[in-house]
Amino acid sequence: MTRVSVIIPTYNRATKLPNAIDSALDQTIDDLEVIVVDDGSTDGTESVLAGYDDQRVRPVVHATNQGANVARNTGIDHARGEYVAFLDSDDRWHPQKLERQLASLEDRSSDWVGVYCDKTYDLSGTNGWLRGVAASVLARADDVPTRDGGEELIGEILAGNVHPSAGSTLLVETDVAKKVNGFDETLDRFQDPEFCLRVLKQGKLAYVDDPLVRCEETGHPPADVIANASKEYLATYEDEVERFEDEGYEIRSTHALILAKRYFAEGRFLRGALHLRNAAVSPRTYPGVCWVAGVGVRRRPLPVVVTVAVLLLLVATSFGRRALSS
Repeated sequence: MTRVSVIIPTYNRATKLPNAIDSALDQTIDDLEVIVVDDGSTDGTESVLAGYDDQRVRPVVHATNQGANVARNTGIDHARGEYVAFLDSDDRWHPQKLERQLASLEDRSSDWVGVYCDKTYDLSGTNGWLRGVAASVLARADDVPTRDGGEELIGEILAGNVHPSAGSTLLVETDVAKKVNGFDETLDRFQDPEFCLRVLKQGKLAYVDDPLVRCEETGHPPADVIANASKEYLATYEDEVERFEDEGYEIRSTHALILAKRYFAEGRFLRGALHLRNAAVSPRTYPGVCWVAGVGVRRRPLPVVVTVAVLLLLVATSFGRRALSS
């Protein structure tokens, strides 16, 4: 049996895909296969894949685009490895990523079914500086979050204190990934943490405290899409949300802040303000901020002035990206 099946879903990323594939092939372990699921690309991805003369690369092609979650699940179905590890096609791995994750599981009991690691983002210029400022303002840790374990990790994930980022950082037993039926294909958002929550019902997750993945920040779906996904996500885990909020975790308020930021970024200030009323500020609700911010299990809402100032900083980055791309 192959040790690790690397699953790379891709759609119209022919120029970036080689970086992801190469980072998987350049791992310091050799016993792996790289399953690239071409999700109906129309940009020459087929030619990119044909250029790899390496038996470890196994292309699987969807005739039509079906979405990243379906593509990941196709990869799981084709996996022959003891473990599966997911990698988004615009991200890259450190060469020792898989070796270090496997080593972290080596001396643990069979209760430990997977491991994730930290990540960094490619950010630069004014955008990166603004996010760094926002992170420093928001870093108001009351305590250090639990980063590995079982049941205790569920509250951290629901509250946004911990981001396993299953799409590029997670390595998990293939049998477990299949047992939980892979990624939820109905979710437009929160599919990574939702998958990890179901994995945690099967066993524990370990953590490697190093940024072994380099991510490229991508755009966001419309705020209304995020709002619907948030509602569905929290409803699915209603019992867990109630239980961990009783223990002091800020879950609903964190989701309210996510929505406030997205509505502000779209210029829908009234709707953003409505969500802001119920929001508590945590840097881990913002992609691209979490790796430089302080950490905390529970967070108290910041004063309104500080909250608004931080949101303005973050909204400015959104408008800045729009201006640069227009």
